[in-house]
Order: sequence, then structure tokens, then C-alpha cells
Amino acid sequence: MTTQNLAQQLQREIAARRAAEAKLAKNAAALVEANTELARYAEGLTEEVENIYHENAAVRSQAEQLAHQTSRIKQDLDAATDAADRAKQQMWDAFAVIRDGFALYGEDDCLIAANPAYLAFLGGGGPGDVTGLPYDDLMMRLVESGHLSLRDEAPETWLKGLLAWHKSDDPAAKIIPLTGDRWLQVVEHRTSDGTTVSHVSNITHIRRHEGELSAARNEAVAANRAKSAFLANMSHEIRTPMNGVVGMAELLAETRLDDEQRLFATTIKNSAESLLVIINDVLDYSKIEAGKLELFPDRFNLESTLHEVVRLLQPKAQDKGIDLLVDYDMFLPGSYYGDVGRIRQILTNLISNAVKFTNQGHVLVRVVGFDEDQNDVNLHIAVEDTGIGIPQDKIDHIFCEFNQVEEQTHRSYEGTGLGLAITKRLVTLMGGEIWVDPGENGGSCFGFRLTLPSTGRTEVSALDLWSTPRHALVVDDVEVNRLILQRQLSILGLKVTTCRNAEEAVARLDRVKTTPIDVVLTDLNMPGLNGLRFAERLAQSHPTLPVIMMSSSRVLPEPELSQTLFAAILRKPILREDLCKALAVVSGASPEIATAASVAEPVRAMSETRPIRALAAEDNKTNRLVLKRMIETMGLEVDLALASNGREAVERFHPGRYDIVFMDVSMPEMDGLDATRRIRQAEQAAGGQRVFIVALTAHAMAGDRERILDAGMDDYLTKPLKKQAIQDRLTRVAERAMNHTD
Repeated sequence: MTTQNLAQQLQREIAARRAAEAKLAKNAAALVEANTELARYAEGLTEEVENIYHENAAVRSQAEQLAHQTSRIKQDLDAATDAADRAKQQMWDAFAVIRDGFALYGEDDCLIAANPAYLAFLGGGGPGDVTGLPYDDLMMRLVESGHLSLRDEAPETWLKGLLAWHKSDDPAAKIIPLTGDRWLQVVEHRTSDGTTVSHVSNITHIRRHEGELSAARNEAVAANRAKSAFLANMSHEIRTPMNGVVGMAELLAETRLDDEQRLFATTIKNSAESLLVIINDVLDYSKIEAGKLELFPDRFNLESTLHEVVRLLQPKAQDKGIDLLVDYDMFLPGSYYGDVGRIRQILTNLISNAVKFTNQGHVLVRVVGFDEDQNDVNLHIAVEDTGIGIPQDKIDHIFCEFNQVEEQTHRSYEGTGLGLAITKRLVTLMGGEIWVDPGENGGSCFGFRLTLPSTGRTEVSALDLWSTPRHALVVDDVEVNRLILQRQLSILGLKVTTCRNAEEAVARLDRVKTTPIDVVLTDLNMPGLNGLRFAERLAQSHPTLPVIMMSSSRVLPEPELSQTLFAAILRKPILREDLCKALAVVSGASPEIATAASVAEPVRAMSETRPIRALAAEDNKTNRLVLKRMIETMGLEVDLALASNGREAVERFHPGRYDIVFMDVSMPEMDGLDATRRIRQAEQAAGGQRVFIVALTAHAMAGDRERILDAGMDDYLTKPLKKQAIQDRLTRVAERAMNHTD
């Protein structure tokens, strides 16, 4: 081989080797890349395997935990099932020993389970004998058991009623009577799944206890009726003779007696009235304790009621030498709606109490108030006195039963200790409140608040200021009286000058030149120069000066002398209406006002025309005499006819014959209620004017007032009769008769 060929071959081998090396290098690079990719894949596969391993491990852990929990839950479930089985067994064991019957009925109304007491109720037997039986069949077994006490009811009728009761929705408890005076109570309840729970209890002891309670209640009611009847009878039996005692003592005290005889007569009267207060307190307290005290509201005039109470108590105050005063707010209405009888009782208790514990000075009743709304008025009534006062340690107990200011061991004042307790109960019953304040300088003040509907507003002054007296002189030795009258006259538009006695007034009139006095209002009973002598002096020195006399005395000057000296006579305490009328008279007011201003003696004014015609029916001879003598000593012209029973009163009565009838309630042959009904029938048939009938009753129990008014009577007086109360009724009738005549 030549060298050239060898070189060419060598180059070809070198080129081939280079190509092989390049290919090898390329393949090596591809192999490296493949190895790198394989490494990455192997790494990812390893990571995935590890993740799967970890996940499998977690799943295995969870599976192990679930297996453990499942095992624990199974154990708890087994324990709960055992506990439920034990509780169910305990419940049924309890139902098995209790005395009450218990049963469960399915939705198909067949018995599912029952305790032994329920099975005994059905007539006996074991659970296997009755489980699965319908309710109807089981109740039939009860009927056939002979345990029922159906009396006259047929078993089929009773069973039909029981099944109807059972099928009603949530029936009320069913009472089943058994023989031997035993009783069962069945209570059934429907559940939401349609089953019925039945519970049976033996209520024999309850029924027997109810029977005992009913018998005891009936005995208590009978005893209460007997007590009420006894109290009513005792009230009647005591009040009837007391009417004679009090009435005759009052009449006797008005006759000519020496000092010792007058003391005896006054002692009899005061002792009888004290006994009457005790009787009234006991009767009222008995009614309060029995819950029988009721209110009977009606229209009434508070101012007139207050003045009536004060006038009835005034003689007792005068006997002690103390003044009994009234200060009624001039801006307040007079007419209200309430129980006037109980309000009068409250006022009487408080005022008489104040008089009893006051030995000098005065007792003042003050009435103020304000409008609560359009119709209601909030009234504050206070009774102030200058008496012995109330110790501070007694204030909290003053309204308690059987409590008094004095120690029991050295009492100077009589009483039951019930009056204030009863008064508080009455005020509370009316929705008000009562209190007591000790006086700053001795004495005490009892006050109470009531809210009452007003039935009419009183105008304080309907008088023209130019026609009324412009300057009034008030003469009174009692300072409180002067202050009250000064305020009232000032409200009416008058200038007021006050004097403590007649001598001071005479001196005042003698030196007055620039401001003359237009009217003088003077008290009758004053120390030194009294009102009568003062008026006589004024008649000489000031003959044209009108004088109005004010008096709380039971004895007034002679009518002829009064008409000469006085323009009007006002009885203390003075009504606002009477004060306005008297001022109208002296001011030269219109004839209508002047005619209405007969404030002194309305009964006498009628008596000048004709006597008051009165009929009195009373079966008790003594009481007839008392009533007759009381009317005769009033100084009034009264034509009085007497009847001894209701039948005689009806025979004597004729429509238009009488102005007033005093009718006793309890009389033989025909009582006052029946007699009143017949009189009303006679009036209706004749079409005449209705006569004013006043009941005279010794009863003071609940229901008496209603029976009296329902029978047709207009008013009533409780025995023993008070002379002032009778005179007030005669006055009222006289005014009505005069107005009717006009």
C-alpha cells in the first residue's frame, strides 16, 4: 500500500473516529440527559411513594382510631341500653308499688302495659290477661266487676258516657264513684305519637275532707247567720228602749230643773249615748271582721253633711265650753258621689273624738281640695283640736284595734278603742288614706284624703259686687272664727275689719268716718256685751246699719225681737250658701235672691202659713211619746197624727194629707216596709205628690238601708232619735212644701 493510500485511509479513519467520537459525545449527552430525567422521575416517584406511604399511614391511624371509637361507642351504647333497661324496669317497679294506677294504650287503643293498681281498678288479674285488649273491653270488665256505685244510672248508660269521654281530645278529669263510699279520679292524656296515658288515683280521702269542709262551712254560715240575726235582734232590742232613755233625758234637760236635777238628766243622756257608741263600734267591727261591710254610693252634699254632724255634736261641745268650727273651702264643690252614711260616720268619729279629748279651746274641721281630673276632686279633711294631744310613742298605734291614748290603769275617758280603727277601715275601703299629726302646741290633727266624683260645682259668689256690702265688720271673741269668716268674705269681694268683742266694735264704729261699715256680722254669745245687747245699741246709734247675727246656741232670741234687730240669723257653723243669701238680703238684691235668703227659720216661715202636717207610726208607746214631745219642744207649728202600727198608718194616710211620715220599720200587724209600699201604691193611683217618708229603725245591720230605700222610703233615722235630726227633716220638708206652693 502506498503511502498516499495509507494517508487517505488514515484520514478516513480519523474522520470516522471523529464522527464516532462526536456521535459518542452526542449519545453521552443524551444518556446524561436521560439519566438526569430518570433521576428526576425517580426522585418524584420516590416522593409520591413517600406521600402515599404517609397517607396510608394516616388512613391506617384513622382506621385504628375509628375502630377504637366504634368499640367505645358500642360499649357506651351497650351501657346506655342497660341503663335504659334498668330505668324502665325501675319505673315499672315503681309503678308496681305506687297506689295510683298507671296504664299505656297504643294508637289502636289497645292496652300496652299497666301496673297492678290499674289492673285492680279493672277488677283484678295479671298483665297477661289484659295486655293487648281494647279500651272498650277493659271498661266493660270494670262495669262487670261490681266495684262501681252507679246508684240509679244504668250500667250501659254509664259506660256509653265513659267511652265518649275517653274519645274526646284531652278530656278533663273523670270522677268514678265506687262502692263503700269510695271515689276514683281518672286523668288521660294523648301523646304526639297517638298513644294514651291513663292515670287513676284514689281521692276518697279528698272527697271526705271536702265533705267535712262543706259541712263545716255550712255550720259556719249558719253560725254567722245566727250571729248576724242575734246582733240585729240585740241592736233592735237595745236601741228601742235607749230611744226612750236618750229622748226623755234630752227632753228632761230642756225643762226647768235645779242644778242637781240637770246634772242627773245630763248624766243619764251622756251615759246612754256612750253606751250607744259602744254598741255601734261593736256592730261595725263585727261586720268588718266578717267582710260584710259594703259601700252604697249616692249623690250627697258634703258641706251640708258636715254641718249636720257638727250641729249634732255641738251641744256636747257647748257643755264643755269649747267652740266647734268649720272652715269649708269657698272654691270647692258641695255635691259629690259617695257613701254619705259612711262619710258621716267617719266625720262623726273624728269630730266626736276631738270633742271628747278637748277640755278648752276649740275643734276645727277644715276642708280643702283640688281637682284630680275633669270630674274627680281630691278632698283633704282635717279635724284639729286643742286637746290633750297624743304622745309620740302612741302615734304608730293610734289606728289599731282596742288602742287608746291613755293607759288602761288610769283612764279618764270612756270608749272601746275601736272608733279610729273602724274609721281607718272605712277610709281605706273608699280608696283613701288617713293620718294623724301631733299639734305643735298641744292638741292633735286627724286628717284623711278621699277622691270623690263631683256632681255639681258651687259658684262662690253669684252676687254683683256693686250690690253687695263693700265693707263688713266681723265681731267674734274666737280668733279662729274671725279668721275663717274674714277669708270667706274676702273671697266674696268684701273688705273686712275684725273685732274681738262688742266694746271694741262700738269704738271702731264711732271713729270710722271715711270708710263706713256696710254690714255687721256679730256672734250672739260673747263675754261682756253680748250680740243681742250690741245689736240693741247699734239700733240706736246706727239705725240703718244691717246686722247679721251668728249663733251656735240652741236658744235663739224671740222671733219678734230678731226681726227688729237683725237682717238675718245664721246658725254656726255657717253654710256658704246661707252666708251668700244673708248678704244678698242686706245688699238689696233682687227679690228672687232675697226670697231665697230665708236662712234663719225656714220652718217658721212655713208655720206662719199653715202647720207642718206629720204622721208618725210607732208601736212603742214610750217612743211615740218621745217623738211627740221632741216635736212639741221645737217651737214649730206641727200637726202631728200618731199611729200604733203600719196598718193604722195606711188607714190614716190619704194622698196630699201629710207633708212627712215618720215610719217605724218593725211593728206588729203590718211593718213599716209593707205600709210604705201601700202608701206609694195609693199615691200612684191618686196621681198626687209624693210624701216624704222617713224610716225610724233600731236595726243597724248590713242590708237594712237597702231594704228601707227599696220599699220606697226617702230617708231613715237610726234610734235613738236625735232632736236635731228630726228638726232637719222637718226643715227639709218645709222648704220643699214652700217651693212647691210657690
